[in-house]
Amino acid sequence: MKKKRILFVCVHNSGRSQIAEAWLKHLAPDQFEVESAGLLPGQLNPLVVTVMKEAGIDISGNRTKSIHQVISGEKPFDTVITLCEQGAAGCPIIPGVKETLHWNFPDPAGFTGSEQERLIQARRLRDEIKQKLEAWIEKSAKQSA
Repeated sequence: MKKKRILFVCVHNSGRSQIAEAWLKHLAPDQFEVESAGLLPGQLNPLVVTVMKEAGIDISGNRTKSIHQVISGEKPFDTVITLCEQGAAGCPIIPGVKETLHWNFPDPAGFTGSEQERLIQARRLRDEIKQKLEAWIEKSAKQSA
């Protein structure tokens, strides 16, 4: 079975898209070829690194990437999933994409409170993205069957 190519996009590729990429690679490595990118790549969010490590996934060596770097490849993406709060507005149109989805998740860079409170918010984000992906993987499997 040919793997579907998936691209996760958020503003800085520093949090949400990194979580989604890591989870999808972990949950369904045989089904999907996964990348993530940002409109304005920033620095990897340390909260995200911490909470993913707690879940057994080390993303500390990941680097942020520009969407322009990722889409310049020869193989088109089957699905692009944007994870920005403000919706897909401002996201570039990517040629050859069969499906574009938008999942509304808060930016961990905007989490407030003590470090412990921000970690709680980051854990919630991590778990919500995982749940969304598990449901999407199940739906994708039914559609492919």
